[in-house]
Amino acid sequence: MADAQWARTEPLLPDWTPKWGGRWRDHRQVIDAVAWKSQRGSQWVHLPAGYGSWKGVCTRLRNWAIDGAWERVFTALLAQADAEGDLDRVVSVDSTVVCAHQNAAGACQKGPRPTSPTTMRSGAPAAA
Repeated sequence: MADAQWARTEPLLPDWTPKWGGRWRDHRQVIDAVAWKSQRGSQWVHLPAGYGSWKGVCTRLRNWAIDGAWERVFTALLAQADAEGDLDRVVSVDSTVVCAHQNAAGACQKGPRPTSPTTMRSGAPAAA
């Protein structure tokens, strides 16, 4: 993470001192570890030792997701970028996520629906 990015992000992160136990690893190092993992698509256990314990990074990522820290950080960063005019909006619509209404696929035709032929158990006499 570049120094300018870190200067914007650092004040938005949760308090650096944990409620119990020892000191947390530096937030910047944890965010770099999360970025490394997401860029590589690797498993947590393959996180390089320079980023610290993979369990600690994974736990902090999960805890920040649960308490809404990531959402607050992203929302604040987007608001800052939008206010400064640094945000370009690009909309991409992919046909795999655009759903057509069910009528467009041929469902719900006008008129009565054809009924299914009645079925009977094998060996049973036919109904009159």
